[in-house]
Amino acid sequence: MTVVIQIAGILFLFIIILLFSCDFLGHGVISDLDSEAKLSKINENPKKFRISVILLIIENVTIIALSIMLFIAFRSYSLVLGILWVVFRIAESSIQLYDKKNYWGLLNIAKEYAEVNNERKKESIDAGLNSLKRKINIFTISQLLFSLGTLAYSLMFVIYEAIPLYIGWFGIATSIVYGAGHTVKLVKPKFEILWKIGALLVFIFELGIGIYLLFYPLFS
Repeated sequence: MTVVIQIAGILFLFIIILLFSCDFLGHGVISDLDSEAKLSKINENPKKFRISVILLIIENVTIIALSIMLFIAFRSYSLVLGILWVVFRIAESSIQLYDKKNYWGLLNIAKEYAEVNNERKKESIDAGLNSLKRKINIFTISQLLFSLGTLAYSLMFVIYEAIPLYIGWFGIATSIVYGAGHTVKLVKPKFEILWKIGALLVFIFELGIGIYLLFYPLFS
């Protein structure tokens, strides 16, 4: 079981690396609604966009693997919370994987945008905008599922003291703040401060729990 826990730790850290790699390539999970700028950026280096999408697909698959590893490792503490964690996280990844064909379609839209005359560029810009809106909506829903999943296993950590309490309580706080941030964004898209704070907390939490689980034998 220790090996499974360590694999979960590796997966947490691997996800962070994947997300930072996508940001480095200029096409991370967060997109604004500037369709024209996005299409121009894709045309500057389509290969970077393709690699970013592939990395995001790998990240989604890794999340599914992580949810299964954590379930195997900690299901003995609470089967109900473990199932909730798996269901929410797999749902989060599945809807994002399904939307990747929409996001990948930006390649064709960007190509059309570069080839058509100025009068027809607006059609490509509008198509790109619709694609970006869909991506943002799917991402928001997926992150609400992420928050619920994180809350489920953080509650398990606190209730059953499966890992140090401070990690569990930090996870509870993170999931609440991050989930609230995305909920507020649904109503007021320009109000991002709560979501940004939540995103920072998510990074700290997942980095911390990833390191802890990786070196679990040293702490147990």
